[in-house]
Amino acid sequence: MAFSDPQSVTVNAVAQSMPRTSSGTNRGAFQKDDGTYVLSISHEYGAKNTRRLLRLDNFKVAPDPLFPAQNTPYQAAVHLVVTEPAVGYTNAELKLIVDGFLAYLTASSGAMVTKLLGGES
Repeated sequence: MAFSDPQSVTVNAVAQSMPRTSSGTNRGAFQKDDGTYVLSISHEYGAKNTRRLLRLDNFKVAPDPLFPAQNTPYQAAVHLVVTEPAVGYTNAELKLIVDGFLAYLTASSGAMVTKLLGGES
């Protein structure tokens, strides 16, 4: 089963609608019409593990800090990777782990994400 078309991610209270732009074996991609957001999904099946990736890329153009009169393209990305062994876990068990991880990141108004972005370890 494929992700529905389009996909939408809300960033800073603004929904970013992304229609499907590519589809292939074990992968798919969605992109906003202006190219500022790309959502990618992929699955890599190995003998011992399966790796599932959900990635959101953001592209922007902003002044270059060294040459403020000159604009430069920039890119940032966020990934969620789930690596599951071939046996031993059900999808329900893995979902519980993912849900716990996402709750941890977003607890206390995203305090853990703020700490991560601040370079804390």
